[in-house]
Amino acid sequence: MALSQASDFGKTYSLQVLKSFLIWTFTLAVCLLVVGFPLVVLMATVGCLLSMVLQSVMPASAVLLVAGGLILFNVMAVVIGAGVLTAKGVHPSDVKWLNWLNGEAEQLQTSVYAACPLTCELNK
Repeated sequence: MALSQASDFGKTYSLQVLKSFLIWTFTLAVCLLVVGFPLVVLMATVGCLLSMVLQSVMPASAVLLVAGGLILFNVMAVVIGAGVLTAKGVHPSDVKWLNWLNGEAEQLQTSVYAACPLTCELNK
């Protein structure tokens, strides 16, 4: 009985860690694409210059090597970042600025109607 409960807890915990890792991977990839757009433009510019320099050394595969290296760098940055956040035990639901990920809308302002101060205190 105790063995079955312990293995069930291990499965649940590992699924929770996997879910947290996948959510962090998705979130960091979206943030890299949306917020990190200037960084992507800078990396593309450096990649173009680097491929032009490498074109004289290896004409057939310079662009492929540079493009693959940049894509690998971005993927590894997202995966390592997600792994570190998961290993530290930070769950995306604990982060305040990720409320869009949890489906909870943050109410910015409550509605106040113009006629309410005049009519709210009326009793019939």
